[in-house]
Amino acid sequence: MTSRETTSFLPLAHADGWQDELNRTIVETLMTLGFALIQWPWLLRSLSGGSASAKAALIEDLGLAPDALPNLGSWKADTGYLSLIVDHIKATHPRSVVELGAGASSLVTAKALQRHGGGRLTSLDQHSGFVRATRDWLHDHGVEAALHAVPLRPAPNDWHGAWYDTSPVPDSIDLLLIDGPPWSIHPFVRGAAETLFDRLPVGGTVMLDDAARPGERVIAARWRKRWPNFRFELVNRGTKGTLIGTRVR
Repeated sequence: MTSRETTSFLPLAHADGWQDELNRTIVETLMTLGFALIQWPWLLRSLSGGSASAKAALIEDLGLAPDALPNLGSWKADTGYLSLIVDHIKATHPRSVVELGAGASSLVTAKALQRHGGGRLTSLDQHSGFVRATRDWLHDHGVEAALHAVPLRPAPNDWHGAWYDTSPVPDSIDLLLIDGPPWSIHPFVRGAAETLFDRLPVGGTVMLDDAARPGERVIAARWRKRWPNFRFELVNRGTKGTLIGTRVR
């Protein structure tokens, strides 16, 4: 199954080979439940994947088949986030794009790279079946990417939850797309993406999806303090919000 099929409201279940050391403490469980209660209005708004006209414009821009993106929204990307990716690729022609969390964004990113400069997409996801199905999805539309099913490890540094085994990630990243792991692991689970920030050159860009959520707002506040060499901006295109960070020195 990929996000081109109809999927459940909540993110996919735990990763393949989920390890006991990744199980949450009572405090972490309570925090996740608390954030779920706080952000339920946002979750309802996120059910919309974008207007039909916005989706049609995105599909036309990429030269995709009319039925290429049948299911967007909820835990899947919406047209706001996807169009930001396409616009950035068209403007900057990145050579190396890294994506954390595969799905519709994999197809859109790979297709945009194919049409605008030919850069390479490296994508990580914790669900091997989802990765295989997404790879087939891309192949059906004439594009390829380096999609990797990787295990989750305990989160590094002072972050909570779990984080990807990032060994397949290249040493240099021009565009870093962060749309995983899911918040249901921990509301701050995506904060550990900062471990890859040093791989971005000056002018390199980070995009954090779902940035309007309370947990991602905490992440953004920490990143702003820890990474003064990045300029961060919250862009409210679509229902979810995207935090865009650009390395300025």
